[in-house]
Amino acid sequence: MPGLFSKVSEFLKSPQGRKYTDQAKRYASDPKNRQKAQDLFKRFGGGGKKH
Repeated sequence: MPGLFSKVSEFLKSPQGRKYTDQAKRYASDPKNRQKAQDLFKRFGGGGKKH
């Protein structure tokens, strides 16, 4: 039985997975969206830059 990681890998190689990957890359390339994501991670303790 395939594990979760292999299922995710298969999905990302599918046409629909590539579509979502490309969409995420476009979203992440926008500086405003990148800042929103960083703020969200900081709010929930998910990281951000640690000095």
